Amino acid sequence: MSGDNEKFSASESLRKTRTFGKVRCHNPSCMGRLTPEPGSQQISCPTCGMTYRLFWVTPELPRIRGPVWEVNRKLAEETLAKKTGASVDTVK
Repeated sequence: MSGDNEKFSASESLRKTRTFGKVRCHNPSCMGRLTPEPGSQQISCPTCGMTYRLFWVTPELPRIRGPVWEVNRKLAEETLAKKTGASVDTVK
């Protein structure tokens, strides 16, 4: 057997899959990876349209602070209107 075949622990092998500078969409049906511009205050998911406020732990490490309620409420009302067949104005 050769000495080139190194064995890694579980945490060491997972370290290679880490993605710094990205966040995940918090929509349970989406969970896509989002790459915000450095220093940006908000990011929108291109897949589902949800918008989140960002907090920067370090200049390279973003975290999601929370949703932008006005944008996400509008998306929820539009989805409900599509499912019920009503207009968006009557859903409110």
